[in-house]
Amino acid sequence: MANTSTRTLRLLSLLQTHRYWPGTELAGRLGVSPRTLRRDVDRLRELGYPVEARRGVDGGYELAAGASLPPLVIDDEEAVALVVGLQAATQSAVEGIAESSVRALAKVARVMPARLRRQVEALRAMTVPAGWDDRTGAGVDPGVLTAIALACRDGERLRFSYTAADGRRTDRHTEPHRLVCLGRRWYLVAYDLTRHDWRSFRVDRLAAPRGDGSRFLPRDLPAADAAAFVRAGGLGGLPRPYRVEVLADVPAAVARERIGRWCTVEEVDDEHCRVRMTSDSLDWPTMALGVLGADFRVLGPPELLERVREWGARFGRAGD
Repeated sequence: MANTSTRTLRLLSLLQTHRYWPGTELAGRLGVSPRTLRRDVDRLRELGYPVEARRGVDGGYELAAGASLPPLVIDDEEAVALVVGLQAATQSAVEGIAESSVRALAKVARVMPARLRRQVEALRAMTVPAGWDDRTGAGVDPGVLTAIALACRDGERLRFSYTAADGRRTDRHTEPHRLVCLGRRWYLVAYDLTRHDWRSFRVDRLAAPRGDGSRFLPRDLPAADAAAFVRAGGLGGLPRPYRVEVLADVPAAVARERIGRWCTVEEVDDEHCRVRMTSDSLDWPTMALGVLGADFRVLGPPELLERVREWGARFGRAGD
């Protein structure tokens, strides 16, 4: 059984969610006897909460209607749910509700404890509302949402388990970018460090997200914003990015210094490294490899080899 203070807060939270609670049901939810419940109700009254009691076989408790109550008490999951709901309402087409929701959201965040405020502010800042009226939603754990939002905000690499549509389960290591609320579904847009590609992940298929403690520099998203990336991916409208892989005749440290912010560099030996990047255009990788200032061999894709030859011929003609 929880300690007295924790149990009292839980009782207050329950009373705030229902108009009326039968005494036996309320005691059962708290895991206490009817006598202990009565003592906890008396404690709330001493704190200024007007709790009314009904006697008899169907007796129970409720907060007095229209009373001026002390500050609202909510737990972690309720805080997340409140912020999610208010943020969704700021995008509503109902006249007048958006402005009221913004004011309410600001007030709620301001009076929350620092720990909760940090979580909900991260969730609010790292979410991009996409605005589709999709009614086929799936349940998402609020703790998962806040863990992802904090990793996005702090620029911390994120590991999690992911179940694909065909049921296959894989472990992912990512650089999280943004959360997207698309209708009634949530998506994480992130750079997949294993597949060297940008991906969107349905959050309801994601489990056990945890930061690995390492920071990263943000990459350029191959779309106008995270919401556009998810929309285009769902419709098949986003060009499939090229996966570039090159073996360069230069130490890995030098390659990272020159072009590391745009690609992944792996050391092969003291004088060679492997460079990987993704792009929906081959012109940008070609230019980046020119900035590298070293000889290299294209391992893929074949289209890049053709583009390098075209550029080489063009520059050769300019030299002539």
